[in-house]
Amino acid sequence: MTLLPVTFLTALALLFSVSFARIASAEPRHGLSVFGELKYPADFQHFDYVNADAPKGGRMVTMGTGGANTFDTLNQFILKGDAAQGLDLLFDALMVRAQDEPDAVYGLVAKSADVAPDGMSVTFKLRPEAKFSDGSPLTAEDVVFSFGILKEKGHPAISMTLRDVVSAEALDKETVRYTFKGTLVRDLPITVAQLPVLSKAYYATQPFEETSLKPPLGSGPYKIKSFNPGTDITYTRREDYWAKDLPVNRGRYNLDEIRYDYYRDRNIELEAVKSGNMDLREEFSSISWATGYNIPAVTEGRLVKVSLPDDRPSGAQGYFLNTRRDKFKDPRVRQALDLVFDFEWSNKKLFYGLYKRTTSYFENSDMKATGKPSPEELALLEPYKDKLASEVFDEPYTPPVTDGSGNNRDNLKKARDLLIAAGWKPGSDNFLHNDKGERLTIEFLDFEAMFERITVPYTENLKRIGVDASWRLVDPAQYERRVKAFDFDIATQRYSLRLTPGIEMRSYWGSEAAKTDGSFNLAGISDPVIDALVDKVVAAKSRAELVTATRSIDRVLRAGHYWVPHWYKASYGIAYWNKYARPAVQPKYDAGILDTWWYDPAKAAALSSGKPTAQTQEQPAKP
Repeated sequence: MTLLPVTFLTALALLFSVSFARIASAEPRHGLSVFGELKYPADFQHFDYVNADAPKGGRMVTMGTGGANTFDTLNQFILKGDAAQGLDLLFDALMVRAQDEPDAVYGLVAKSADVAPDGMSVTFKLRPEAKFSDGSPLTAEDVVFSFGILKEKGHPAISMTLRDVVSAEALDKETVRYTFKGTLVRDLPITVAQLPVLSKAYYATQPFEETSLKPPLGSGPYKIKSFNPGTDITYTRREDYWAKDLPVNRGRYNLDEIRYDYYRDRNIELEAVKSGNMDLREEFSSISWATGYNIPAVTEGRLVKVSLPDDRPSGAQGYFLNTRRDKFKDPRVRQALDLVFDFEWSNKKLFYGLYKRTTSYFENSDMKATGKPSPEELALLEPYKDKLASEVFDEPYTPPVTDGSGNNRDNLKKARDLLIAAGWKPGSDNFLHNDKGERLTIEFLDFEAMFERITVPYTENLKRIGVDASWRLVDPAQYERRVKAFDFDIATQRYSLRLTPGIEMRSYWGSEAAKTDGSFNLAGISDPVIDALVDKVVAAKSRAELVTATRSIDRVLRAGHYWVPHWYKASYGIAYWNKYARPAVQPKYDAGILDTWWYDPAKAAALSSGKPTAQTQEQPAKP
C-alpha cells in the first residue's frame, strides 16, 4: 500500500574506513567528518549538486514528508504538541551537512572547528556577521544558551543524544568550546555542530518548554509568512538573510515561498496535486503511484511523474510490538505475529509488485547482517552467549516467504503452535486464553486510513488462529499522544537510520529510552546486550568496526522479534507540475527538492498555456 514518510531524524550517509584520529587534530578546519577526509577544500565555492546561478523566485505548494496530518505548535524542540513541518528553515546551525558525503559538515554560523587531539572537546570560531532575522547579532552566548536549554528542556531524543556533552562555554563573543565526557565521544563534535542556534534574548521572554503559535525568532533563510493551525503554513525567503552568499548556501533556497498544506485524507491530497492546487507531492502509496496519475496532464508532460534514486538506508518501517505489555514479553508470541503477515500476497494484490520485503533494521545498506556471523562479529557476540538466543549465531532471522496466493496455512499453523507453546490455550469461544482466562486481544493503532486494506486482512488471519485482533483508526493528534506515551499494543512507524549511526541509536533501542516518553523505542527494547553493542558502534574507530557492530546488533534485534517488518523501495516517487528546474546532479543522500530546485518562469508560462514545448519538458538543468 504505502511507504510511511520518515518521522524524525533524516539519514546522514555512508562512512569512510579511516581512523577518527584523522579529524581529532588540534588545528581549525572548515568542516568535520567522522571517519574521512573532507571532499570540499577550504576555498570551495559551492556544493557540486547545486546550480550556483539558479534564479530566485516563485513558490511551491507541497506536502510535508513527516507523516503529519495536522499541527498545533511552532515549537519543534519539545515533546509537547504536534509541530508544523518546515520549521528547520528558520534556524541556522554552526555547521551544515553536505548531502553528497556520508557525514561531513561545513561551516555556516561557525567558520571553523578545532577538535582537541584527545577528542574530548571541540572549539568553534563564529562568523561575526551572523545575525538573527530581527537584526540582532548571533554570538557565542546564543550558542551556549541553545545547548543548555535543549539538553535541559528539549525533546528527550535531543537531550539523550547530548548526555555526554558536559558543557558549552563562551570563550569570547565569537568562540565556543564544547567539552565531552566518557569514551564514546566520536560523533559528538558533529552532533553539537548541527544543533540549531536559538536566540537567548528571545527566550528570555518566551517560555521554551511550552507549545506556542508565535513564530519563533531564527537566523535561517526563511521566516514564517502566515499559517492556519492544522491547515497550512507558508514560509517566505529572507532577502536580508545574512548567510545567503556563503559557499554552503550558494545555489540553495531558491524559492521565494514554500507552503505546506495539510490533508486528513491521502486521496484528497492526491486530487489536490492532480487539480493543480498542490505543486509537488512525494507519493508514498503504491496504488496511487501505479494508477492514480493516469490522467492527460501526465501523458502531456504538464504533470511530471519521476522516480529519483535514494541511496540512504531504506528505513525501518513495520508494525512495532509494545513489549512493555505482558502479552508481548514472550518472543514466541512476537514471532507468531510475524508468521501470520503475508507480505507476498500484499505486494501482489495491493502494492502492484513495487516493493521489496524489509528484513533488516539496516535494510539497503552494508550494515545489514547476512550469512553466519563473521569472526569479528563473533568476537562481539560470544561474551554474551549465555544471554542470547541460539539463532543469533546462525543465519539471521528472515521473515517467511509465501507464494502470494493468500494460502498461508502452513505459517498460520506454525504461528498457532508457537502461541500455544507460549501458554495461550484454545477456549470454547475459538480464541486463545492465558491461565487467567484472559483472551489474547491485540489492537493495531493507526492514523492513516489507507492502511486499512493492509492491516484488516492481517487481523482476519490472526483471528483464524485464535487472536482477537482489531484495527483502530484515530486522529493524528491522538495517535501522536498515545505513541509518545507508549499507550498502544502495536503501532505502525518508519524510522530512517543514519549510515553513520551513533549515539542516537540509544533512543531507538536503548534501555533508558524504553522508559522515556517520546523516545523512538516504541517496542520497549530493554536489553543490556543491545546497550553494550550500541556502545561498540559509538566507539568504532573505523568503518569496518562500525559495520561489524551494526551487523551484530541487527542479528540480536532480528532474533528478538520486536516488530513485523514492512517493505521498502530505494527511490523517491515525485509528482510535480512542470514549472520547476533541478540541477544536473542530485545530491546522493537527499532528494534535494526544496534545497536545490528552482522556479522556471518559461516552463510556468508554457504550462499555463496548456502547451508545453519540448524545451519545457522535465529534464535536469545542465551545469
